[in-house]
Amino acid sequence: MEISENGFIFSDKKELLDLEAIHHYLSVESYWAKGIPLDTVKRSIENSLCFGIYKGTEQVGFARWVTDKATFAWLCDVYVKESYRGLGLSKKMMSFMIFHPDLQGLRRYQLATLDAHGLYEQFGFSPIKNPESQMGIVIQNAYSKASEQI
Repeated sequence: MEISENGFIFSDKKELLDLEAIHHYLSVESYWAKGIPLDTVKRSIENSLCFGIYKGTEQVGFARWVTDKATFAWLCDVYVKESYRGLGLSKKMMSFMIFHPDLQGLRRYQLATLDAHGLYEQFGFSPIKNPESQMGIVIQNAYSKASEQI
């Protein structure tokens, strides 16, 4: 799947993804994956439904869905480079992704965000009902601990 709008390309083609650019953003600029190893990013991409935003040959945005393509999808690692923010690219990418054939008919779509609630609410996301029924294991600073052990 691919669309072009206002000089930007939105695509689900993994062969277009710039692994180095994605790793740089996630490991250096993101608040959620600081220090993430390149190999971890590579494996996460290999095992996810991924989307990129491109301006010419430059990757300016990224998102991935961890999904079984049948019942559940978790949206994560969403970003648009700082110099391209304010152009509606996140909203366009969400519109592009939410109608992707592999994400239709699921019973749960989920994500976590500190600062983009308004964007995701436009696409039907809301606070989780009965959060007390959900559990998880969270490894704080997982990537910094891995680098300390080396």
